[in-house]
Amino acid sequence: MSKDNPGFATLAIHAGAQPDPTTKARITPIYQTTAYVFDNSDHAAALFGLQQFGNIYTRIMNPTSAVLEERVAALEGGTAALATASGHGAQLLVFHNLMRPGDNFISARRLYGGSINQFGNAFKNFDWNVRWFDTADPSTMEALIDDKTKAVFIESLANPGGTFVDIAAIAEIAHRHGLPLIVDNTMASPYLIRPLEHGADIIVHSLTKFIGGHGNSMGGAIVDGGTFDWSKSGKYPMLSEPRAEYGGVVLHQAFGNFAFAIAARVLGLRDFGPSLAPMNAFLILTGVETLPLRMQRHCDNALGVAKWLKTHPKVAWVNYSGLEDDPNHALQVKYSPKGAGSVFTFGLKDGYEAGKNFVENLKLFSHLANIGDTRSLVIHPASTTHRQLSPEQQIAAGAGPDVVRLSVGIEDLSDIIADLEQALEHA
Repeated sequence: MSKDNPGFATLAIHAGAQPDPTTKARITPIYQTTAYVFDNSDHAAALFGLQQFGNIYTRIMNPTSAVLEERVAALEGGTAALATASGHGAQLLVFHNLMRPGDNFISARRLYGGSINQFGNAFKNFDWNVRWFDTADPSTMEALIDDKTKAVFIESLANPGGTFVDIAAIAEIAHRHGLPLIVDNTMASPYLIRPLEHGADIIVHSLTKFIGGHGNSMGGAIVDGGTFDWSKSGKYPMLSEPRAEYGGVVLHQAFGNFAFAIAARVLGLRDFGPSLAPMNAFLILTGVETLPLRMQRHCDNALGVAKWLKTHPKVAWVNYSGLEDDPNHALQVKYSPKGAGSVFTFGLKDGYEAGKNFVENLKLFSHLANIGDTRSLVIHPASTTHRQLSPEQQIAAGAGPDVVRLSVGIEDLSDIIADLEQALEHA
């Protein structure tokens, strides 16, 4: 391997990990502990004062999680990462770094339904306000920006429709207004897209999905791109002003291009506590090792399924960017030449009831509210993940009444298609 520039598959296996120095175990151990012994009082004081790196309490950091954090940061090309209990936990900590009561942020309208609910409802309790824009026309976000706007949020590959977003165009507008661009890269994973290379400043992940990949553990992550000047505008006091709880340390001055990740850990994770369990960190680390192999098989299978569905008489439309006649295909080629991912939507000609019947008659596919598993998964968003939205909101989010979402797994393609075929006969 190249010492200075290892490849993606090499990083997926080796980044952040060394044999355990005490036992010589090759696989990163599960450090199932709540706390860590200090060398002496001065050592403890240095740790609590942010003058020295080290472990204090597993709510704040853990050696198993630390390996996962370094690996995810390496795969995304970031300066540092923070592991959390879930993707929602990661988003909470990101916005806690940025927002004050009365502030707003600009978000893509097409998002995972849980994020729409978190942004539009739960965040109101903090008086953090969201303003929605259509990523198909990035210029529409510009009119929404005012002096209380603190960030722009998008998904690189939008859930549930699997639509690619013009990251660079949105980043240009955000940066022109002095705003950081936050990108949820869950659906693509860094194997397909590295948003930091296209202008993103912060990455969030649900590690539960493709990075973990096996449907056995919850997790989230924040990746600091190290690219944004948190002190320039004075709009981000969590990073640019002295912190009384740490003896007046100014985090951006002290930690430079990984200050955002530090702030999320010592100001957010410390107090809100959405910490990743060491066991889950271990399971996700195991999943990461096969990420490039799994993602390519996911993409290849999904393209085969999409082509087959396009020819079926009961299917009204297929929304998969990997199809050459798809309106989103040019963005897929630009941002993700390895493939269009495994998650996409299609519509049945007979609408809502047909969608429900189709889902209920599948046998190989698992009907559940998740994506990114090795297994093929299916859901009817209008009756499940997006049911809390109004019909108008469902359509705007790409989850209208006829929509079925597939997360195509890594089984044999012929078996996947056979299951779809028999279920469509009953739809």
